[in-house]
Amino acid sequence: MKHWGWLLGMAAGLLPVAGWTEEAPAPLMLAAAETPAPLTLSGYLETYYVRDFNDPPNHKRPDFIFSHNRANVLSVNLAMLKASLNTQRLRGNLALASGSYMRANYAAEPKDLQNIFEANVGVKLSDSHDLWLDAGVMPSHLGFESAVGTENWTLTRGLMAENSPYFETGAKVSYTSADGKWMASGLLLNGWQRIRAPQGNTTPSIGHQLTYKPNDRVTLNSSSFIGNDKSDRDRQMRYFHDFYGIFKLDEQWSLITAFDIGAEEKPPGAGDGYHVWLAPALLAKYQYSSQLSFTGRLEYYQDKHGVIINTGTPHGFKTMGYSVNADYKVCPRVTLRAELRQLQSRDAIFNESGDRQTDQSLTATTAVAIQF
Repeated sequence: MKHWGWLLGMAAGLLPVAGWTEEAPAPLMLAAAETPAPLTLSGYLETYYVRDFNDPPNHKRPDFIFSHNRANVLSVNLAMLKASLNTQRLRGNLALASGSYMRANYAAEPKDLQNIFEANVGVKLSDSHDLWLDAGVMPSHLGFESAVGTENWTLTRGLMAENSPYFETGAKVSYTSADGKWMASGLLLNGWQRIRAPQGNTTPSIGHQLTYKPNDRVTLNSSSFIGNDKSDRDRQMRYFHDFYGIFKLDEQWSLITAFDIGAEEKPPGAGDGYHVWLAPALLAKYQYSSQLSFTGRLEYYQDKHGVIINTGTPHGFKTMGYSVNADYKVCPRVTLRAELRQLQSRDAIFNESGDRQTDQSLTATTAVAIQF
């Protein structure tokens, strides 16, 4: 726990806090002041320190953790520069990034693609309706969490977010109703979190997203993925559905409920049928003030047959998680975050001190996030 005070103290001493207002940070805009800027430049930097009390070797968190995955060493999770273009008929994003998040999530991509956080362009297809066609490398349409830390209630990502796509590559047609209550999209994708399609795979994957916002206090979302993420020869169809609801109960309390379920065909030689995995989660956020908030998380992930997380243990991956975190906005562009998290597994899957396995993982994490 001593590392919490050290890191927060260091951040407070290094970051400027004078002269700030409660206004939201605005990206750099390249256009005349009297007209909306078609081109904006922005950036994001998040440093973190994870105190893993199991003291794993090589400063490495478990293989199913992809964000904030370095232990007991000060690290950069995500450092990103982004350019965005927005006009009435054309939009696009190009973002390049580095950090431990990028190294873990893009490890399967060719070297020249491993720093592409976003690269997409969109064209409006109708003059009278909000109908768009977007193509390229885009944020995933699955789940309520993203790779950018300050867009999430919790410091670390949940088990369901870590083990479903953060990004995707392909084409998307999306429509938003005139009143803004409905958004529907259909997607054609290269695969399950991929820029380059799997080698020997000639069958694209498909997906959908349907979001309903009846008012400013309720958001309901349904998303899916259907496809084969292996070669044509080793074809195993995967079916995945993500559902979540975001509810603002009052000016201070908010809730997120989520449930993921997936099924994949059994591998050749294992018989007919499917292997199923699932993951529910519940988050509660308390906004104490405009600067300070607290979030509690309860989550569970079950993958008995190792479709997504293969442990090689008798019961597979069956893990419960609990966490609580605090966020403090030093100013609109700078956020200090701290989190205590406990994972409890059915089997001993966590490496402890490099020489034995345990069924528990306790971590204390601090982070500093800067937006500009």
